[in-house]
Amino acid sequence: MAQHPVLTFHGAARAVTGSCFRLDVAGGALLVDCGMFQGSKTEKTLNYRPFPFDAAQIRAVLLTHAHIDHSGLLPKLVRDGFHGPIHATPATLDLCGVMLPDSAHIQESEVEMLNRRNRRRGGADVTPIYDARDAEATLALFRPQEMGAWFTVLPGCRARFWNAGHLLGSASIEVELSAPNTPLRLLFSGDIGPDTKLLQADPEGPSSLDYVIVESTYGDVDRIEASAPHRRATLRDEVRAAWREDGVLLIPTFAVERAQELIADLATLMMAGDIPFCPIHVDSPMATRATALFAKHARALEGGAALTDGLKLHHLHFTETVEQSRALAQARGFHIILAASGMCEAGRIRHHLKNWIARDAATLLLVGYQAEATLGRLLQDGARQVRIQGEAFPVRARVRSIDLYSGHADGPELAQWIAERAPIRHGLFLVHGEEEAMAGLAARLTALPAERIVVPALDDSYNLTENGFVRRANSDPPRLAPEQVARMDWHNDVSRLILDINEALRATADERTRNTLIRRLRHALEESGHMPPPRKPARHRQ
Repeated sequence: MAQHPVLTFHGAARAVTGSCFRLDVAGGALLVDCGMFQGSKTEKTLNYRPFPFDAAQIRAVLLTHAHIDHSGLLPKLVRDGFHGPIHATPATLDLCGVMLPDSAHIQESEVEMLNRRNRRRGGADVTPIYDARDAEATLALFRPQEMGAWFTVLPGCRARFWNAGHLLGSASIEVELSAPNTPLRLLFSGDIGPDTKLLQADPEGPSSLDYVIVESTYGDVDRIEASAPHRRATLRDEVRAAWREDGVLLIPTFAVERAQELIADLATLMMAGDIPFCPIHVDSPMATRATALFAKHARALEGGAALTDGLKLHHLHFTETVEQSRALAQARGFHIILAASGMCEAGRIRHHLKNWIARDAATLLLVGYQAEATLGRLLQDGARQVRIQGEAFPVRARVRSIDLYSGHADGPELAQWIAERAPIRHGLFLVHGEEEAMAGLAARLTALPAERIVVPALDDSYNLTENGFVRRANSDPPRLAPEQVARMDWHNDVSRLILDINEALRATADERTRNTLIRRLRHALEESGHMPPPRKPARHRQ
């Protein structure tokens, strides 16, 4: 009797990040993606916790693309005992050769900084999720596969890549199961690019499938016109509005693709005379290396000529060292800084935000998706104060947001992509989106019976049969309950409370009122039983 495959959702389930799907078939277990969680501290804690499976038992990995929320836990998988092949497109391999070592460096440097703070507070040291050696060991396991060519993954299981139009090398992955498995055809969308992506062709994919697992990041969004002229005109207007003497335009950006698109468009606008020439600082070693890879693959890119021309611009500067990055704080005259990360969660953008966010000569321009509970999302939602690396800052900079550089298809484009996969015989699983986005996409799919559309929760498992899917009763509880995913957590609440207290104290008229407020706060903590009463100062004899 044929074994029914089992599909388990270990990430990107009712949330945007942490893409990781386990497929158990007769020939063994494989993963599609193994990405890092971003968002609230509660979600990011999953990066440090053990995998909910034995890494040594995973036989192979299929990787949709290089973004860290899809690839970022591969070195942890290797550290924990995985030693099988990682199948990816050649361009994805090239990009992971830059991104995974950089991610390891971030893990090590961030943990070093955290441990210094913990030691001052009497806390315990934290170990990095992985280090540079794990990243290098991971890269040795990559096996490049060309788009459109079938390859064997496991006995009775083969796969091929289809261009997803999201990122250099990004792919949707078709998986075909045959005996001794139940014969089935599956498609994992990965991230689907929009129809007007600057450097990528439109997404492709097969039709007549049994099961489709599709992203839904912008499933509830009807994006405004995003043609190249409109996109550049919008960017032109934002640069002009941001222009201040000795001011800055800060653009948090993903180092891969988003940075290169912005370089191309800013250079095009300057050379056309639509905005004045000014320094453009790309402050990200990873973006520097990724840009070299994009130049290498320029002939294969739509719009590659615009990028090549942009890289010749004399006003374009790449910073490498930390010292060069910090020296940008002394820059004079209006300038533009592109720095990672795109959601302001890590990297050099936080240093620039600490320097500029409280100054009205600065503009912060958000050009991509900001996940719930990230610093970028807090700023996008209008926070008046924020905490960055434990310090509180008032927000006086202009905060602007444009959605024309997104690497994701919007709702109508996703619905059209799904329609082109028809017939979808048994089930459509919505992943990689917050609940509102998934509900918005589901509402568009009127051609599919509602009972065939599934919104899995974290660690949910399903039997995939030739007659339909069946949800399995999990023996272990999910690592996070659905209400803890893609939500603000208590860490966010504490940061907000501290900022509100500081603001209230600054706003009080006199010392007496301030002391009264402090006494009331202390009394509330004492009443809760979670704080000892203040000790009286010791008397010293003369």
